[in-house]
Amino acid sequence: MTEKTLLIVAHAPSDNTRRLVESILTGARQASGDTIEVIFKAPLEATPADVLAADAIVLGTTENLAYMSGALKDFFDRCYYPVLEKKQGLPCAAFIRAGQDGTGTCRAIQSIVTGLRWSWVQEPLILKGQWDAGFLDQVEELGKFMAAALDSGII
Repeated sequence: MTEKTLLIVAHAPSDNTRRLVESILTGARQASGDTIEVIFKAPLEATPADVLAADAIVLGTTENLAYMSGALKDFFDRCYYPVLEKKQGLPCAAFIRAGQDGTGTCRAIQSIVTGLRWSWVQEPLILKGQWDAGFLDQVEELGKFMAAALDSGII
């Protein structure tokens, strides 16, 4: 019987970013037990109704020209006003796959999340530089943490 929903909205245009999504889902599902429903949506498929039904959210994006992916920006554009007054305090986290430093991407996401009045559970996870298989473990741990914290009522 699920009681809460963890929504993961992540842009995964490459094999490696799809592996990151698989890892966060694996971690979240391992820690979710029977009480947390873990839902993945690509940003272009996620709707305001998905956000309104969520008890916590994880955002994932690539760094594109020192900014979030256009797909994640589109998600925010479509969802911002429909959820603004209804989901204040929504626990959130993010991961950024950054070829450079991820600073601009992180700042942009934090600015929008601040406007939404969502609550950061932890600082955004920036996976920067050349691909490292260790990124998979880091994202899996983020998934475990979010599901376990939601399950235990910490968030």
